[in-house]
Amino acid sequence: MAREGREEKGREESIMVNGTANGTATVVKTQTSNAEAASLRLPIAETRGHQHSISLLVNNKPGVLIRVSLVFARRGYNIDSLVVSPAHNGKFARMNIVASGAPKTLEQILKQLNKLIDVLHAKDHTGETVVEKELALIKVRCAPEKRSEVLQIAEHFKAQTVDLSEGTLMLQVTGGTDKLDAAEMMLDKYGIAEMVRTGKVIMARGDSNT
Repeated sequence: MAREGREEKGREESIMVNGTANGTATVVKTQTSNAEAASLRLPIAETRGHQHSISLLVNNKPGVLIRVSLVFARRGYNIDSLVVSPAHNGKFARMNIVASGAPKTLEQILKQLNKLIDVLHAKDHTGETVVEKELALIKVRCAPEKRSEVLQIAEHFKAQTVDLSEGTLMLQVTGGTDKLDAAEMMLDKYGIAEMVRTGKVIMARGDSNT
């Protein structure tokens, strides 16, 4: 995963997995960029293929995460983000996965996921009316004379200031993926020192099951 990010000049991208004893984890993408690389980057939308939002309900036990990840890897699907947390019933866990690849391949992946012993169900929510939210922490290189401009952008995106230093300003942005992408693009010209995004959390509306 994140192979494309490592190949991009002036930008380092990595995947972190924070595991717990019960086998749950949160995978987030961290990004370090610099001003010299800003002009070399492709627009965010152009760096993604066919993206799919997938939810799984699984048994909350060790080893489930790696077995699910292997299903995607064997089919050549890139996992862009992965969020795992305990369900309301602690015996189970919910996985929210955003992955890129061909739709026909995804059909085979879903069939294979639903055959795994510890997967109760796996569902693709792409194109459905669901609630999707994401959180990002963005640390902007911000000289005092530029601070008011950055804060105006933050106000537009309803971002919260969570840290302030002599040369940096850290913002917390929540919302849909498009909103976070737009905030990143607007702040990038000031110089993004670091960025961490949680990945999507998904829930079906109304009486439908996620």
